[in-house]
Amino acid sequence: MIGALRRHLAARSAAQTEDCAEQAGILYDGGYNCAQAVLQAATGRNDPELLAMAKAFGGGIGKSGCLCGAVTGGVMALGLNGKPELGGQLVAAFREEFRTTCCRALSKDYQWLSREHKVNCRRLTVAAAAMTAVLLQD
Repeated sequence: MIGALRRHLAARSAAQTEDCAEQAGILYDGGYNCAQAVLQAATGRNDPELLAMAKAFGGGIGKSGCLCGAVTGGVMALGLNGKPELGGQLVAAFREEFRTTCCRALSKDYQWLSREHKVNCRRLTVAAAAMTAVLLQD
C-alpha cells in the first residue's frame, strides 16, 4: 500500500513538473519572454502587473545579458509561492545543468533573436520551469 502511494505521488509529481515545463514552452512560443513564461507557468497567475514586471527581466535583465530571465522568473515564482529561500537552489541547479546563469554566456553561440537563439531560449525556459516546479513541490 505504501509503495503504491509513493509511486502514485512520484507519478503525480513528475506529471506536474512536465505540465509546468510544457506550459512555459507554450507561453514562450506565444510571445511571452523567458521570465514571463516561467513565472506564469509556475504560478498559474495571469496577472498583467506581474507579467509587466517580469517583462523587464527578459534577455538577462532588460536585455543586458546578465542573469537568465528564465531563472529570474523561477525565483519570482518561488517567492510568490512562499518559498523565497529556495531561490538559491534554483540558481545552483540551473548552473549545474548549464554551467552558467548568464544570459550572454548561454546565448553566445547564437545571433541574438535568430531562430536558433529562440530555440535555445525556449529550451532554457522549459528547463527552468521544470526545476522551479520541482522546488515548489518540496
